[in-house]
Amino acid sequence: MKRTYRDDRGNRVHPYVPELASLLRAGRIDRREFLRTATLLGVSAAAATAAAGKILNVLPAGSAVAAEAPKAGGLLRCATRVQEMTDPATFDWIEKANIARQVVENLTVTGPDNITRPHLAERWEVDEKLKTWTLHLRPGITWSNGDKFNADDVLFNFTRWLDPAVGSSNIGLFAAMTDSVDSGRKDANGQPVLEMRMRSDAIEKIDDLTVRLHLKQPVLTMPENLYSYPAALVNRRFVDEGGDFSRNPVGTGPFVLESFEVGGQARLRKRPDYWGGAAYIDELHYYDLGEDQSAVMNAFESDQIDTSYQVDVTVIDRVRGMPNVQLHDIVTAQTAVARMQVDQAPFDNPLVRRALAACLDPAAVLAVAHAGFGAIGENHHVAPVHPEYFPLPQRRQDYALARRLLAEAGYADGLEVQLDCGSTSGPWELAAMEVYQQQCIPAGINLKLRVVPAATYWEIWNTTPFGFTAWTHRPLGVMVLNLGYRSGVPWNESHYSNPAFDRALDAAGAILDAGERKKAMEQVQQILQEDAVIVQPLWRSIFGATNKRVRNFSLHPSLYQDFTRVWIDGAA
Repeated sequence: MKRTYRDDRGNRVHPYVPELASLLRAGRIDRREFLRTATLLGVSAAAATAAAGKILNVLPAGSAVAAEAPKAGGLLRCATRVQEMTDPATFDWIEKANIARQVVENLTVTGPDNITRPHLAERWEVDEKLKTWTLHLRPGITWSNGDKFNADDVLFNFTRWLDPAVGSSNIGLFAAMTDSVDSGRKDANGQPVLEMRMRSDAIEKIDDLTVRLHLKQPVLTMPENLYSYPAALVNRRFVDEGGDFSRNPVGTGPFVLESFEVGGQARLRKRPDYWGGAAYIDELHYYDLGEDQSAVMNAFESDQIDTSYQVDVTVIDRVRGMPNVQLHDIVTAQTAVARMQVDQAPFDNPLVRRALAACLDPAAVLAVAHAGFGAIGENHHVAPVHPEYFPLPQRRQDYALARRLLAEAGYADGLEVQLDCGSTSGPWELAAMEVYQQQCIPAGINLKLRVVPAATYWEIWNTTPFGFTAWTHRPLGVMVLNLGYRSGVPWNESHYSNPAFDRALDAAGAILDAGERKKAMEQVQQILQEDAVIVQPLWRSIFGATNKRVRNFSLHPSLYQDFTRVWIDGAA
């Protein structure tokens, strides 16, 4: 007879939860892994925290000092790029998502602590096989246009996300709800082009506040996938009313968008009737100060802004010298990868790709380009901070190997390639590639750097044969691998397609036991590393800054911003 486990509200949750508790009790997993997995399986964060405290005999921390009471009112000013915000499903910059996030929301929220909690979905249940997910939506939520939030909104969004014509990166995250079908197009060799489309039975409306997702394979990470920034929900009338969020910003969130100008400003004011309780601040303004960090620093010093999207590593000493500004930092899976399109010469030859990888000394790049703040990369896009990371033997710079591989590939006299660099996440990107450029010389590789403006790079990021692309933090390595390296997904900028990799990724993403999942990731990481799709020099720590009167601010590893519970000391 199977044991039924219920959370603090009496809701039935996954039968693996008691085993998870046993693993914590035996010391086979730590508290963070217990909390992360238990909440994914449907246990509330409060119940999971209480259970972990009881198992570890750790009482909730008390404080002799009363918490500072929030103050309502005031204006929060943020420096960030103000970009087009047409369709949240196709967002490709965190900055535009940060502005939109104050208006439109996700079904779940993954916090800076890597724990995923309910949001528009009040709770969820998953079957023992991790293939049937039932989402219970929060009642009493009203869109800013007066519509009641319900299951029709969820079905509408999933249907759009998984429509290849929309071009949403969410297809990669929700691949288990799709099938590969003939698109009716032919490739250059006359072969049918397959595309991923939503399966007819992938989503089911149970009632107005209940939706069930049916997956073709097990997925543990569904709640975390739902907090990806292009997975914010738009109103079910979105397409019928023009399909342009910036012109018709209907949302369930704590703010409404009052004015918006690309490259200029975005102004928002709080919704008094927000379902989660009105925000503390009255107004939120975003100012586009361009890509020059000195302009942002000048704005901090002259008290023209209260916070910014991020602070580049090159100016952190300047921030530390500002008496009115607080520096924040966090270890992340933020990175950039020099990725090669494997169907474009000379990168269609794996020997060439391996030669380029053999030239890299990641420690030297990290030291010069990011002042040592972060960790070295390993060319497989899974970070040490990811819970499923498997430590592989560190590869060393090897010029003899690089020259031998080039000779076998037909480039005994040397190779010249061009890499496009847009420095979309800061000047450290160009600094990193300048170091790597020098590292390639002893192998006979002339790496020509083409520097392009950040905005221009995002116009060519998925078409240039060789480019250095920034990728933001995701709480799990499998998430970014599903987004960027699974066969046929929209953000697969390298055009990489390896069925063995896809199968290994599917298998790892379905394993509940943390130790076994790490073991499975060894194969996933090795395949990507051996196929030499990317040259990845580093993982970077990130930095943020706020005026010291800004309270209750937390720097999110994904650079996501949520200002609902931020308040300003001294606000009128």
